[in-house]
Amino acid sequence: MTRVAAAIEPKSTPPDRLIVTIDGPAGTGKSSVAASLAERLGLELLDTGAMYRAATALALDHAVPLDNERAVADLAERASLRFAWNASPPMLTAFAADITHRLREADVTASVSVVAAHPAVRTAMVESQRRIGREHPRLLSEGRDQGSVVFPDADVKFYLDAEPRIRAERRAAQLREAGVRADVDAVEVQLRERDRLDASRAVSPLRCPDDAICVDTTSLEEDAVVDLLEHHVRAQLADPHRTEPSTPAH
Repeated sequence: MTRVAAAIEPKSTPPDRLIVTIDGPAGTGKSSVAASLAERLGLELLDTGAMYRAATALALDHAVPLDNERAVADLAERASLRFAWNASPPMLTAFAADITHRLREADVTASVSVVAAHPAVRTAMVESQRRIGREHPRLLSEGRDQGSVVFPDADVKFYLDAEPRIRAERRAAQLREAGVRADVDAVEVQLRERDRLDASRAVSPLRCPDDAICVDTTSLEEDAVVDLLEHHVRAQLADPHRTEPSTPAH
């Protein structure tokens, strides 16, 4: 994918507000790219996938059946999920306790799409994310429905994608770095199933916003992706101090 879905034209944005969204399926590099881009642009980072993973971890740890939509949503609401913005990367707390260590564990990864498909859970999370956007109006929000649902009026929207095998290799490498055994073939099967669930859910399905800038990260190094996205943001804002990216646009 190399198309740019929306023309890059300068538009007026108040200096105290800048909302940038990055959407796309798992394994495209969204999380690491978002962290680097947020730092370069001086924005707060909202990892919305972490919120759904937290809801999943809470349900598993409190023995709440994952198919009990209302119970899972109620538990997530009672947990009062909050990001500690002074930590790098931001720490996520539930019931005022750090839950970050649970978010990438195998049982959570295997079940998060089931939880994320629940309309009641998504409704609760979308409202929480919009609240965070109001409280932190200079925000980079990363997830699967940020530009299409949560922040449809975002100043700049991106959609990252990559070939499934490459995504599986990246995710397997992440798991191994974390000390978790991972088979690339099995990871690819899980990613494809997660793609199917995310794209077919009734509420806030995974899709590329019509006005998003689409970037295929299959053959790009992370720094090149960050350079490209930074270039687009600064061009969109017509920043007179912007610098040219070190890699050509794709």
